[in-house]
Amino acid sequence: MSNLRRGAPQRRTIGTKAAERIGLVGATGLIGRRVITIASAGDQVRIVGIARREAKLPDGARMEMFVAEPSKWGEVFDAVKPRAFICALGTTWKKAGGDEAAFRAVDQDLIVQTAEAAKAAGVLNMVLVSSAGADPASKTLYLKVKGETERLVTKVGFKRLDILRPGLLRGAREGDFRFVEKAAMTFAPLVEPLLPSKYEMYHSIDADLVAEAALGLATRRAQGRFTHDNESMKRAAREWRVKAEKEFEE
Repeated sequence: MSNLRRGAPQRRTIGTKAAERIGLVGATGLIGRRVITIASAGDQVRIVGIARREAKLPDGARMEMFVAEPSKWGEVFDAVKPRAFICALGTTWKKAGGDEAAFRAVDQDLIVQTAEAAKAAGVLNMVLVSSAGADPASKTLYLKVKGETERLVTKVGFKRLDILRPGLLRGAREGDFRFVEKAAMTFAPLVEPLLPSKYEMYHSIDADLVAEAALGLATRRAQGRFTHDNESMKRAAREWRVKAEKEFEE
């Protein structure tokens, strides 16, 4: 997809079998890439990715990918009509250059704008990947912004909203080595059993489990707002796997 025209949605289709469409924003991050890989391994859903720039997709990806400026994302949602979408957008304090406005521009403003565009296009369900400890009253900026974003997205009015609050994510990030995070993942199995129960929400969790939970929850029909900690996501991931195995056997 070279020579992309900025501002106009560009489309690439990989695989053609019809399946329930699920939109995905944040396709280049750890969770987004795992969502693509896991969904591509079966025929339960078809991922429709939306991104600001072209990026290398996981090997074997079967999906549609649209590249457009965020102001055009509503047009993409309106054109492809996914029933649900998974939002795995996010940046880091380092990538934002230590600037609060730059951090909020991605982790809050872009997420809320995307949610509003999806809702206006008729998308019914949203799955938002947030963070353990998210709280608009938190003294930690990262958790404060996450909590505020959850509250703002809730007001958008989806028929179903699932908010995932994973602890430390375990998994290999494509071209994004994070030394502190890598060290934490190494020592987590040793330290976590010693922590008081109030810190259980921050325990590490495999990125595949979060991605499987996101896919499974995106296909649910029950209405409402649901918040999921690590244990809830593990249950949703198991249900996704059972459903996938059953479909494979049939």
